[in-house]
Amino acid sequence: MQLQPEHARRIVDAIDTAFDAQLAFTQELVRHPSLRTQEASAQDLLFDAMRDRGLEMDRWDLDPEELATHPGAGRVAVSYENVGNVVGTYRPEREEGRSLILNGHVDVVPEGPLDEWSRSPWDAPILDGWLYGRGSGDMKAGLVANLFAFDAIRAAGLEPTGRIHFQSVVEEECTGNGSLSALQRGYRADAVLIPEPEEDMLVRANTGVIWFTMRVAGRPIHPREMSAGFNAIDAAYHVMSRLRELEARWNADKGQHRFFEDLEHPINFNLGGIRGGDWPSSVPAWCELDVRVALYPGVTADAAWAEIQECLSSVTADEAGNPLEAIATRNGFYAEGYVLEEGSDAESVLRGAHREVFNDELKSFTTPGYLDGRVFALYADMPALVYGPISEAIHGYDERVDVESVRRITKSIALFIAEWCGVTPIEASPGQNALAENGAVQTV
Repeated sequence: MQLQPEHARRIVDAIDTAFDAQLAFTQELVRHPSLRTQEASAQDLLFDAMRDRGLEMDRWDLDPEELATHPGAGRVAVSYENVGNVVGTYRPEREEGRSLILNGHVDVVPEGPLDEWSRSPWDAPILDGWLYGRGSGDMKAGLVANLFAFDAIRAAGLEPTGRIHFQSVVEEECTGNGSLSALQRGYRADAVLIPEPEEDMLVRANTGVIWFTMRVAGRPIHPREMSAGFNAIDAAYHVMSRLRELEARWNADKGQHRFFEDLEHPINFNLGGIRGGDWPSSVPAWCELDVRVALYPGVTADAAWAEIQECLSSVTADEAGNPLEAIATRNGFYAEGYVLEEGSDAESVLRGAHREVFNDELKSFTTPGYLDGRVFALYADMPALVYGPISEAIHGYDERVDVESVRRITKSIALFIAEWCGVTPIEASPGQNALAENGAVQTV
């Protein structure tokens, strides 16, 4: 049943009414530094917020052994003790509409040198229409938008007729194991929406990602006899140059991959970390490089990894002819990319919601980065709609999200929920379902 115009108007108005509370809650969430393995306090906050909304709560720590049985799991390099997901489930009295997962990740990337920020990464001020802070755009504003979109429907005197799972997951920035764990736990739905910071657009396709550490051994000696030694750091850079050749070959093949043909450089090999040597006056005996590589949708992680291994094994000597061996070990993402095929009912409903709010057609684009949407698209055959607000400097200094974009995206999500899941009027006394100060619906 199509959403009635009067219902849509009431839902949109409810977003505006509660928007100050929504921003305040987003700021509070940003103030919890949910770096890898440190997500618990932010998850506590979200658990309480979901429980206060009357949702059926589930919380669990990720299980490395269970995850290791799945081909899409990333290699785990940390303890998963107290590293877990939070899921709140809304179940209508009569489940008549389509089901939905509203997913988002609570983990954030490291801040980098603090003196490069104009203010603390955890202060979360709103300045000139932007909400600042690490994770503000990627993607705590989206996580909160999911909840407040749901609030608006109930504040409008309506309730969804489809089951909804609100997922706050970890490990999106390094393995994708959080969403994968939720899938292994049995969470399925007719569609998933993930409000990542995507510039008010829908992601059509994105790359897969593999992480690995490459180690090269050297031959230490005093620098006065440097030519008699073998510098592992120099050799590691030589090996990286060969990997750049592989990167160039993959980019040259972009015309064979749908939606990537027009991107200037869709495949990126990032040298993200380097460690090596033991003493300034010793020729380095070892060097390790942390590398992130992208792969096209349709290319399996196994096939890409085999090419990487073949490239490394072909490098048997440095530029001076010294024999070398580069050993690569996977240590994070082992994820394949995906394409959101056009024409799904879910995309059609989102396009209608976007058009209603933005008075414009929804645009889609291709991103050369990782997204948890691959978990649902590849392993659960679910339409994965990755769609979210305008942001700047994610993973950089002074990360920020556009406040008015968040408002608009929240309205789109709310209308999407109402249309996708269906709504029915709440039968309640006049005092019920007033919007609480924190944005949750309370019963009085």
